[in-house]
Amino acid sequence: MALLLLLVVWLLQLIDTSHPAPSSSGFHYHDIMNGNGNGEIYFNGVQLHVETIATTITATQGSNVTLPCRYFYQPYLIAKRKTRVKWSRLPSNGGPDTDVLVAIGHHHRSYGEFKGRVHLRKDSEGDVSLIITDLRLLDTGKYRCEVIDGLEDESSTVELELRGVVFPYQPKEGRYKFSFEMSVQACEEQDATIATFDQLYSAWEEGLDWCNAGWLADGSVQYPITMPREPCGGINMAPGVRSYGIRHKQEEFYDVFCFSSFIRGNVYYLHHPQKLNFTEAKMACEQEGAHIAKVGQLYAAWKFHSLDRCDAGWLGDGSLRYPIVFPRANCGPLEPGVRTFGFPDKNQKHGVYCYKMT
Repeated sequence: MALLLLLVVWLLQLIDTSHPAPSSSGFHYHDIMNGNGNGEIYFNGVQLHVETIATTITATQGSNVTLPCRYFYQPYLIAKRKTRVKWSRLPSNGGPDTDVLVAIGHHHRSYGEFKGRVHLRKDSEGDVSLIITDLRLLDTGKYRCEVIDGLEDESSTVELELRGVVFPYQPKEGRYKFSFEMSVQACEEQDATIATFDQLYSAWEEGLDWCNAGWLADGSVQYPITMPREPCGGINMAPGVRSYGIRHKQEEFYDVFCFSSFIRGNVYYLHHPQKLNFTEAKMACEQEGAHIAKVGQLYAAWKFHSLDRCDAGWLGDGSLRYPIVFPRANCGPLEPGVRTFGFPDKNQKHGVYCYKMT
């Protein structure tokens, strides 16, 4: 019996000495391999932090932009870590996340429409800011910067906005003819994208007043009113953005609010010895090495290039419009804007607005 008791005591001492004592730093190290190749990760008491610093970054179409992001450890670690960095985009319409870039060490891969247009800045330790070149209209939205170190996974978000202009749009068939998908396509055909609520709200703050309801990117239908009146919700309602809420995307039909941004090129009224029908107008622009301008391009030129012309001209969708920056007699209402004469017969003779890349 005494011999058995001595054996138990000896075994207990052996088990106790097989566990290393905590290091003087207070961290307990687990020497195990993990999925990203770190062989000594998991520090109890060390925390991974990811910061995007700015919450919103504003830029223009065609420019380059940097979305800031950095990561660090607390307490500070001297040893370099192998981390995996992932940038993804969160669409404004609530769809699934889109992979933008994944990087491990010096190797990275970009995806989809971002392929060849994105890379990490890496100006300093922990800097994983995303640089996007040749910004496009569909690049707007929230971006998630995610850093993975073994089982540690932290992220932060930053929003990318483009400076632009919102405009209401309807087809030649008239009011309330677009399903949601038709409205998305209509905006894209005019070198624009379907507007978000935030973009429409900003346009309302700048004075946009429109009584026809239109689709927005989140599937809602809304319209901005700065001057309350009876046909537009009533005179007793305060100014604001009126909402019909989320509507059925296939079975309901409305107008649409489109968003266009700064353009790299020149929109101009073509000086021609005679007026032109629609077919002749398209050919005249092409003979100049240009194309007949789209509606979104005309709005962008009015907004960002101060295009001001009191002559109606053909546009690519068959509509007739002209931009006014400085209101004056015989040039429409007293407010600046893009005037429209609708969709006249294409055999009528008018001027034309052309667009040429620079």
